[in-house]
Amino acid sequence: MFGQTTRDNTAVTEAAGTDTRAVDDTRAVDDTSAVADTAAVADVVAVTDPGAVTDVVATGPGAVTDPGSGADGPTGRDVGTPPAAPPTNDRGLEDLDAAALAYAARIEGLPPERRQEARDDLVRFALPFAGRLARRYRGRGEPLEDLEQVARLGLVNAVDRYDPERGSFTAYAAITIVGEIKRHFRDRTWGVHVPRRLRDLILEVGQATAALTSELSRAPTVAELAQRLETPEEEILAALESAAGYSPASLNAPVGGESSAEFGDLVGESDNDLESVDDRVTVSGLLHRLPWRERRILAMRFYGNQTQAEIAARFGISQMHVSRLLSRALTWLRQAMLADTPAPWQAGTAEPDQKTRVSVRQNGDRVVVEVGGEVDRDGADQLRRAMMVAVTGQPSEVVVDLTDVGGVDAGGIAALLAGRDAAARTGVPLRLSRAKPAVRRSLAAAGLPARPD
Repeated sequence: MFGQTTRDNTAVTEAAGTDTRAVDDTRAVDDTSAVADTAAVADVVAVTDPGAVTDVVATGPGAVTDPGSGADGPTGRDVGTPPAAPPTNDRGLEDLDAAALAYAARIEGLPPERRQEARDDLVRFALPFAGRLARRYRGRGEPLEDLEQVARLGLVNAVDRYDPERGSFTAYAAITIVGEIKRHFRDRTWGVHVPRRLRDLILEVGQATAALTSELSRAPTVAELAQRLETPEEEILAALESAAGYSPASLNAPVGGESSAEFGDLVGESDNDLESVDDRVTVSGLLHRLPWRERRILAMRFYGNQTQAEIAARFGISQMHVSRLLSRALTWLRQAMLADTPAPWQAGTAEPDQKTRVSVRQNGDRVVVEVGGEVDRDGADQLRRAMMVAVTGQPSEVVVDLTDVGGVDAGGIAALLAGRDAAARTGVPLRLSRAKPAVRRSLAAAGLPARPD
């Protein structure tokens, strides 16, 4: 019982019946603290069977009455010596306040390593009380086992923070346990994070919906809820939408019917390849603006996974030169990707000999087409026209001199193939000569053999 003074002048009788003496507890337990949660404390049952009590608080603040200490009467014993376990009886009744007071007296003066046993005894003794509080919140979407675990955590916190000078342990433990359970519902049960203000509004909307449904005999509209709560309609809509985040459906739940599909199978995912289409198209267009050699080096480095030393050996240049060419090409691509109008590669970045140069000269009855620079799609038309002119005069042979050619791309190869086909139609022999190793390998791959001399 709480809120009143209990003076216990009960005679404690030893079970063997050999030691009977009256114990006058003039320091009766006076519990005048207010109980904040009357619904929670209502579960506490007072101990009415005095035969089950084995230890009571003695008259002195520093002693414990030992009813079995001897025939000479009660013996004051130092509280450093642990008494028996907290009071219990066969009917499961419990007095948490008396047990807590005994616990506080028991641990006074004990070293920390010996207090743990007394703490565990009180926690085990109060577990049924925590379980009853947890069962009050079942049926709200959380498993009872989880609620009992949370209640036990609150009980442990109450035991650790208990101060007998501040009032009833039962009231303090009830408030602590219920607060822990409510905090669990607030922070752990939502499937998605919802702001605290919105969660409070969801509760108000639920209560207003129930009240208006009873008054109107129908479901209320958003406008009616907003008027009832004096809240903007936008916030009411946000609360209604957020309420679905309390217990979202599992993606592994079956769709239904005879299909074995799950909800997760119907949810689209981000397609990285689709998102990168714009970047790929932009880079592809910019790559065609690079000279042939830079494009070839980029392809060998990032698609062929070749080292700079291997690339240098293929082009007959130094590894440091390959590094500079890669750095220059990547810098230009990066800047061109971010610019609305990319600057031309030749603007301060191209080497002087990279522009396609084509000249035709007569050497006896032969025609020599001298080509220099990079033969890319910009210079492919120039090369094609020069070869057409060379085979038109019906010379004994047309020689395409590739001595100064640094590289040939797809456009240059197409021009050489067109010149070869034109020479075949007119019956004029066509020979590609003096090509560098890298150019010679590219031509051979296209079916255009070139002689090194």
